[in-house]
Amino acid sequence: MGGLNCAVLPHSPPALLVLLLSCVFGLSLGTELSFVTCGSVIKLLNIKHNVRLHSHDVRYGSGSGQQSVTGVTAVEDSNSYWSVRGTSDTWCHRGTPVKCGQTIRLTHVNTGRNLHSHYFASPLSSNQEVSAFGDEGEGDHLDEWTVQCGGSVWKREEAVRFRHKATDALLSVTGEQYGRPIHGQREVHAMSGPSQHRSKEKKSNHPQLDSVHRCSL
Repeated sequence: MGGLNCAVLPHSPPALLVLLLSCVFGLSLGTELSFVTCGSVIKLLNIKHNVRLHSHDVRYGSGSGQQSVTGVTAVEDSNSYWSVRGTSDTWCHRGTPVKCGQTIRLTHVNTGRNLHSHYFASPLSSNQEVSAFGDEGEGDHLDEWTVQCGGSVWKREEAVRFRHKATDALLSVTGEQYGRPIHGQREVHAMSGPSQHRSKEKKSNHPQLDSVHRCSL
């Protein structure tokens, strides 16, 4: 399972800029939260494949035809920011720590669509497709993911997994790369476990790492 790495950032652009400068130049801003909260804007890094969860206004040419979700190696890319939100049924107050086991939505900041999955086949490995869906942050119940981590709350330096609530599949990355128009970007998919990983790449000794993530710059 591949991991994601996250840096926790408030949603407002000025605060986001200040925190980015703090991370880059080592500025002291006083007390920095060590955990992810509702309303945080983050990047997620897959540890095994060293790619960040990414989306853009490019649709899949197969499957659902929805907005594609991929993994990219680029560190500085505005299309890799995601906002942590509650579900349509459960309000998540800004600044409240996200608990391990809590169900959330991850909304792509630039397009306003939610991280989403369903039983369409992913384009390269034919596993479960992951897409971005909805309008201005509102989609449906297939946008909901459960945070799996080791303690009581999601710590920003901690490895986490995201299990799709409706299908019980884990957010994962394959080693397969797309061609044009998103050349070199990695396929992101969902799988129920290592046995479902049907990627054409050589099997890893640790396929479970494909679904491990952390917050990242």
